[in-house]
Amino acid sequence: DTLGPALEAGLQPTIVVDRPVIQQILVKHGFPTGTVRIQSRVQSYEDIDGGGVIATLEDGTKCYADVLVGADGVWSQIRKNLHGLGEGAGGFAASGAAGGAIDDKEARKLARDTIKIAAQADRRYSGFTCYAALAPHRASNIETVSYQILLGEKKYFVSTDGGGERQQWFALIREPAGGVDEEATEENPTPKLDRLRREFASILTEGGDADGNQWDPFALELIDASAESDIKRRDLYDGAPLLATFDPQRLLSPWAKGSVALCGDAAHPMMPNLGQGGCQATEDAYRLGEELAGVTHTGQIEGALAKYSRVRVIRTSIIQGFAQLGSDLLVDFDLMMTIPFLGPFFLTMTQLSMPWILRFLYTPEF
Repeated sequence: DTLGPALEAGLQPTIVVDRPVIQQILVKHGFPTGTVRIQSRVQSYEDIDGGGVIATLEDGTKCYADVLVGADGVWSQIRKNLHGLGEGAGGFAASGAAGGAIDDKEARKLARDTIKIAAQADRRYSGFTCYAALAPHRASNIETVSYQILLGEKKYFVSTDGGGERQQWFALIREPAGGVDEEATEENPTPKLDRLRREFASILTEGGDADGNQWDPFALELIDASAESDIKRRDLYDGAPLLATFDPQRLLSPWAKGSVALCGDAAHPMMPNLGQGGCQATEDAYRLGEELAGVTHTGQIEGALAKYSRVRVIRTSIIQGFAQLGSDLLVDFDLMMTIPFLGPFFLTMTQLSMPWILRFLYTPEF
């Protein structure tokens, strides 16, 4: 129960709602029937003289619209076209902390392809690969803890209440990009589970992990409650919302040009530590809607999209920086504290600034 304690403490409650549930609500009640099409990725687009855009889908279908919003993820094809990036900069690649619908065979191939795409797309490899699953399990400490981070050498483990007696967990391990797990076979049906059990060996396991660290048994509680097929692995990439540029147009309109704009991970991919990826995409969408709501003529669209991106880029840049810094410092905290003066100073400043940081993060600004 996270609602009762929050209300008793005078705090805003945290309510967990699955993204698929939100999507179904929007599809059912938010749009006219037939508005949403799946398997319709935009391959390219071109501007129409006088305003508007023609988008070409992967199957060759051409769609005409006043506005095109690229909310197509960290490897956005629309971003590739908008900023004139390398030919291999856009496409479908393995990304995202929570994983996706692709199977393990596809994920192994995409892990290697993603390195090439990232180089063209000017995305930064975070240094972490991420295993994630939604375990159908009532956590042993659910009555007292709804969010937990276990820190260790070169890795950390995060869990959060997923609602409905489920736990969402992430295991982030620092290692080079492009790594893959062995394919599951009859002789070795659980290669991902086997690795995770070694990486997060508990204090109940003799010897601990490869570095001699012994983990809280809670990590293995959730790992063991997960099926091999439910565990997804992704290398995590992020990148600056505003690329280094001297182009005046990019400075005045960071994520938009003409009738085209970017939104969500396509504009500002970030590490999952703060749980702000989806939140900031939602704020983007609200601000975008507010700006377009004031448009009365297609000639005003370019200005509205430019204002949207200028308003949003500062806040998302700050949050993205917090997420990058937080991820690196979580696994380097012990090392940081061994540095005279700097370690204690960092700890003190973190403690003093945390209330402001939390208010900034969790107070929506549209």
